[in-house]
Amino acid sequence: MGFLPRSGTTQAHRGLRLHVSGAADAVGARLVAPPGARVLYALAHGAGAGMDHPFLEDMSQRLAARAIATLRFQFPYMQAGRKRPDRPPLLMATVRAALDEAARVLPGVPLVAGGKSMGGRMSSRLMAEAPHPDVRGLVFLGFPLHPAGTPASERAEHLAAVSVPMLFLQGTRDALADLALMHPVIASLGARATMHVVDGGDHSFEVLKRTGRTADEIHDELADTIAAWLDAHVLA
Repeated sequence: MGFLPRSGTTQAHRGLRLHVSGAADAVGARLVAPPGARVLYALAHGAGAGMDHPFLEDMSQRLAARAIATLRFQFPYMQAGRKRPDRPPLLMATVRAALDEAARVLPGVPLVAGGKSMGGRMSSRLMAEAPHPDVRGLVFLGFPLHPAGTPASERAEHLAAVSVPMLFLQGTRDALADLALMHPVIASLGARATMHVVDGGDHSFEVLKRTGRTADEIHDELADTIAAWLDAHVLA
């Protein structure tokens, strides 16, 4: 799918390389930083697609239009062209390397972590097990609560150890996050957690044609929600 950002908002990329502890080779990263960026979001990719997936590129551009910078990056398995994700310790080491680089390239800009599906979950596991001192919040674009077809909530147990505010953006048709299970997870986290539900959205935030809503409208909803949440919970 080819998503188009709002006209006139395209921001240039800055290519970077990250050296990850435990990885044989460096991985690629892309910084999209609008002038006067208010926040820098380390935006990790999901299990099946890398940092250049059209959805992540589109979200980077829409967030840039709202003065939010993004740093996207590859996990080592994706950099090497493998399909099977790395083990969690290496995934979390990659997130840490990206956060270190984010703090270096835009010093003084508030930093948040998270990302799409697996990338968001690994970011939260890092913040539960070995928190990065500069991270002030987590933003999840589809938290993968369980595998498709096997509803459970064990994947969320580590969230109780996360101390920073968290925003969960979830679709009502997400096969990897039954909302009947997500709601009690969010409630258990108290004031630290906010969930925004995209009506009709699946795990990729795609909606059925009969809804009459376009990808542009859905992605603007996501970007507007992130910007408002950052204003209230990170920049306040």
